[in-house]
Amino acid sequence: MSHSVLVVNASVQQEASISRKLVDELLHTLSERGEVGPVVERDLSTNEVRLISAEHVAAYYTDPDDRSAEQHRLLSQSDDLVAELKAADTLIVGAPMYNFSVPASLKAWIDLVCRVGETFRYTENGPEGLSGIKRAYLVVATGGTPIGSEADFLVPYLKQVMRFIGVEQVEVIAADKVKQEEDKALAEAREQIEAA
Repeated sequence: MSHSVLVVNASVQQEASISRKLVDELLHTLSERGEVGPVVERDLSTNEVRLISAEHVAAYYTDPDDRSAEQHRLLSQSDDLVAELKAADTLIVGAPMYNFSVPASLKAWIDLVCRVGETFRYTENGPEGLSGIKRAYLVVATGGTPIGSEADFLVPYLKQVMRFIGVEQVEVIAADKVKQEEDKALAEAREQIEAA
């Protein structure tokens, strides 16, 4: 069964990026299995994703019917990104580790798609995710930090974000320590792709 897919790539390395290469290989593998329908690709390295401001936050918590024209204009990019996310069944996030965590552009995207009333809501039992995403693949790469180590703030953070917006199933495909053992890291990541 094919699924609509949103691909979010955050590496600034373009052709030299390990995470981008593995995202492409994952898409190819899923496509060969007949699991890929329409694909939307969002490249965060273009620096077009805005940082949120106090005005964004105020607009987030203003009832849509009560928002001013300026608030609607301010939220237009966030609205587009949320719509992309909610239209997908599968999310693929290509995330290199920058200084032990996510690239700034990916954090900016997260801040724009984690929207109260849109991708989550508060209940008496805590936050409830509303994204409708069935599964997410976190395709991560590190230069020297082992995934799962005390210095890995990338994967736990992304997993928490996925839970927060209601993703049902999360899989991690990791190529870590590529500056030390690139061939080994890629081989292990490809095994994870085949098993995904």
